[in-house]
Amino acid sequence: MTLLIRNEEDVLEANLEFHLAQGVDRFIIMDHLSCDGSRDIVERYCRAGVAELIVQQDPGFRQAPWVTAMAREAFTKHRADWVINGDADEFWWPCQGDLRTCLSAMPRDVGCVRVSRHNFLPTDSQSHRFLERMTYRDTASVNSLGRPLPEKVCHRGHPGVTVHSGNHSVSVPGSPQSSDTSWIEILHFPVRTWRQYVRKIAAGAAALAAAPEIRGYATWRELAGTEDGPARHYDEMCLTTAKRAALLQSGRIVRDVRLRDFMRAHGLA
Repeated sequence: MTLLIRNEEDVLEANLEFHLAQGVDRFIIMDHLSCDGSRDIVERYCRAGVAELIVQQDPGFRQAPWVTAMAREAFTKHRADWVINGDADEFWWPCQGDLRTCLSAMPRDVGCVRVSRHNFLPTDSQSHRFLERMTYRDTASVNSLGRPLPEKVCHRGHPGVTVHSGNHSVSVPGSPQSSDTSWIEILHFPVRTWRQYVRKIAAGAAALAAAPEIRGYATWRELAGTEDGPARHYDEMCLTTAKRAALLQSGRIVRDVRLRDFMRAHGLA
């Protein structure tokens, strides 16, 4: 698994422990200018021999070439059969077995797998642990611009793979077959607290400004373009008690404690 992180200390350890328990062998992690405890967390896993850390000091956000380099290294250095290019707020949930068995069962001619994502929403709970606060899943997940949440992909290891913007697609020489799968889904926790979200949008917008050649990332650009954009959007998403009851009744959200209970059961919470 490759991870490009910035200020993810509230979810990072849970992400690493969960994916180790699901059969991920190793992490290649690039830290992009974190100013919290994220790098300290990664260094612990480096000392344990299951991760390596790349420190990225470029102020611009050049995700695609950075993740491409990590994905290629996963094969050339570690001979990875499959590579998951993830984010710290994404938990790749296998619907049967673990990730290793799900990916091992893929037909040999399938070289890339598309996986759907499902957003979990912030709440007004005072718990300091996101696993305890965020147990409601949006049944029609969209991004902050109201557009359907795009899939992510994982792929067989290859020295010539190219990972595209957002980790939503890859190109591999020889164009192997790609496939949707219902065997894996991504439990996504992008907006966890007001402070985390406002800081994330501000840092993302500044990093894009430092890389003017990069296109896309309309979410960051749109929200950062107004003074109260991130805070207003957070308030719209946050599930108060009254809002939660109405959305549960309408079916727009459902209670989903799979990740919380898995982490508790394995002593990882």
